Amino acid sequence: MCLEIQQVFEIQRKNTFNLARMDAEQRLERIRRIENYLQDEERLKELYKAMYNDLCKPETEVIATEVGVVQAHITHIKRNLHKWMKNKKVPTPLPLVGTSSHIRYDPKGVVLIIAPWNFPFNLSLVPLVYAIAAGNAVILKPSEMAAHTSAYISLMMYELFDESEVSVFEGNESVAQELLDLPFNHIFFTGSPRVGKIIMSRAAQHLSSVTLELGGKSPAIIDETANVEKITKNLVWAKFINNGQACIAPDYLIVHESVRDRFVKEFGKALNQLYDPSGKGIKKCPDYCRIINDYHFARLRSLYNDACEKDAQVLYGGDLDDSELYIAPTLLDNVSHNMKIMQEEVFGPLLPMLTYSNREDVHHIIENNPSPLILYIASQDQDNIDYFMDNISSGSTLTNDYMLSYSNPHLPFGGINNSGIGKTLGLHGFVGFSNERAVMQRKWGSMEILYPPYNDKIQRILKFIYRWM
Repeated sequence: MCLEIQQVFEIQRKNTFNLARMDAEQRLERIRRIENYLQDEERLKELYKAMYNDLCKPETEVIATEVGVVQAHITHIKRNLHKWMKNKKVPTPLPLVGTSSHIRYDPKGVVLIIAPWNFPFNLSLVPLVYAIAAGNAVILKPSEMAAHTSAYISLMMYELFDESEVSVFEGNESVAQELLDLPFNHIFFTGSPRVGKIIMSRAAQHLSSVTLELGGKSPAIIDETANVEKITKNLVWAKFINNGQACIAPDYLIVHESVRDRFVKEFGKALNQLYDPSGKGIKKCPDYCRIINDYHFARLRSLYNDACEKDAQVLYGGDLDDSELYIAPTLLDNVSHNMKIMQEEVFGPLLPMLTYSNREDVHHIIENNPSPLILYIASQDQDNIDYFMDNISSGSTLTNDYMLSYSNPHLPFGGINNSGIGKTLGLHGFVGFSNERAVMQRKWGSMEILYPPYNDKIQRILKFIYRWM
């Protein structure tokens, strides 16, 4: 094992007791370091440059989906941390009269955050600020695929924190493997279900708790009552922001046959309005990102080619240029479940579309894949919405819009089974990095009634107490 990794881990472990004793203001002081750093325009320009080099991400998109999200969660923590850290009193049942009980939120200790490449700043810093808020020491492993942003984060943390508080280790899979050899108190991972299973297996060797923010195939249902003209533009934005490389992007469409033609027409209009307003072609649009690297480009091309070979129809897009890592926004019709694109998460700008006639067919379609991270429902019929929610399991559900549920820190965010384990954001993010310690205090009385020798009288009293507790 790399000696530096082992040394930093031991330094952080020795510092956990100091961090645990910090009050809310001391924790907030550390979080404000990040906040102040992000208010420096010169430093932000360096971040914009790094993210453009990694993903061709436009500055506005960096503000909206990276920096702004981090700032919003910092603000939420500042408003609520004092309240979150207070002991939470719980009721006392009758058999325990004479005691009082509460829940105390202790830090977990030394935590490992393994971040992905698709929103490399957001998905590194948001879990980090919640881990700090909960009083933990943190080792952060950003993704080597977003190398420029990773280097930016590493320098940022070096300038803001002592290694006993926060430390960053860059590098490839071998670095992650070395980190997973260590007995972390908690591991927070964002990425694919395939790697999530590896993380969970490695964590089990030390019985480390985990939060796994994964993904999967999040379906977008458009029923016969949907306001197609309104929701289609929202859907196009949500699917193709960051070039479709988002775990909460709609993965495939299930459109009622009665609105299919209207939707296809509106889809084309929305594409032109958002990504080709000049008429020069989407490829020249400065607001359209690129695929992260050659590997993922080849993966997406394989999905596309397989679908076309099995008679999928290209309604829009279909332009793939490996020299620029460019894939046009692509809508595929005549899609079937024997295509690879319907068997794995797309994670790119390819959007397969299925149609249906009866709502009972929808949950049978979705059952072909594990429970999704998010279920999207476009409908004006509450009975339909309730039907889909009652019959389809998902980590979250969003109706008549897309992606926004991640933006509300009062909601838990996370998947279910294959799409994730554990919840994060807001109070749930704080609790996820905390040990909810049960505390009970005896103030008066005793439990002598439970002492032997036992007799019938004691049995009658106990039966009465437990019946009415």
